[in-house]
Amino acid sequence: MSALGDDELSLVLKWVYDQNDRKSFSQVCKQWLRVEGLTRLSIRVLEPDLIPVFLPRFPNLLFFEAQVFISNPHLEFVAKTCPKLQVLNLNLKKTLEEFEELDENSGFEDVGNDGISALANGCPNLSKVLLRKRKNVANFAVISLAKLCRNLTTLDLGRCNLVDDRAVEAIGCSNSIRVLNFEACSLITDHGLAVLATGYISKTLKKLVLAECDRITDSGVSMLKHICCLEELNLAECGPKITDSGGLAVSSLSSLKKLNLGWLINLSDVTVIAIANNCVKLVSIDLTGCELVTGVGVRAFGNHGSLEYLVLASCYNICMNDLSIVVRCQSLRNIVLDKGLRMWIPMPMQVHISKFCQLHWR
Repeated sequence: MSALGDDELSLVLKWVYDQNDRKSFSQVCKQWLRVEGLTRLSIRVLEPDLIPVFLPRFPNLLFFEAQVFISNPHLEFVAKTCPKLQVLNLNLKKTLEEFEELDENSGFEDVGNDGISALANGCPNLSKVLLRKRKNVANFAVISLAKLCRNLTTLDLGRCNLVDDRAVEAIGCSNSIRVLNFEACSLITDHGLAVLATGYISKTLKKLVLAECDRITDSGVSMLKHICCLEELNLAECGPKITDSGGLAVSSLSSLKKLNLGWLINLSDVTVIAIANNCVKLVSIDLTGCELVTGVGVRAFGNHGSLEYLVLASCYNICMNDLSIVVRCQSLRNIVLDKGLRMWIPMPMQVHISKFCQLHWR
């Protein structure tokens, strides 16, 4: 019996999905080790210092994940070794305290502009880049990604607090990005939102997260109505400068399916009624902490045709009669109420609500 060639072994490996089985396969002999490395498509790195040792065995990787601290030289090596990368997940699972401890005790500098720019240059096929909590990532890195990665569809910059409107200007020129996360990017202003609303990206963007971007106002939010295919919008905790003026503009986004307006304390029933009437495709809305919203606004969802998830936590101006009307919404599957109201809503009423949808307390 003749030995199996690399091509035959590759075909066999296509049917081996379990990582432990692939590891056993690679331990048979040097040939099988090589073939397993050449056919590996994804990797999760736990010890970045070992990247120069093991990564050359996987030149055809499409998915790279490292949710630990990693340096610029590490990523420069990745860019040279794995040029076919399509998905880069560097979302960091560390707290602010761990960041400060790292800086003070070790002198280690987490990845920033140089490493991300090297990846943008070396891996032009990147389509999904997740950089949450990478505090050294700034405008230069984002501009490099926007200009060099023509297939980029998802960009997560949540809590990259050095990113400002200059980076948004580059992103606005993209005609491929569909998902964009700017959570807690507090340097972004109304100018950045205007760029998103008027640039090429306005034709492709489907999900936009602006939670905790507290420099934006009604002026910027009103521009978002020009993003013609936006389906998900998160404006939670963007501050008191967003009022019904901006809320009414949001209500004109007829394509919206998911909307988070949590803790926008100056939004009132005017906005809620307009959203209920105009956003006919809406599936989920979060009104947590919108203290000016009352039963008058909430009742407007009673005849909504697609709403499935309604969050009213920390909304105290709602009574039992309002709830009885809301649950008439035939599409409603889940409603979230403030746990402080639980003792004030009689058990028969809770049972009545539960007949129509699941009742949750928060």
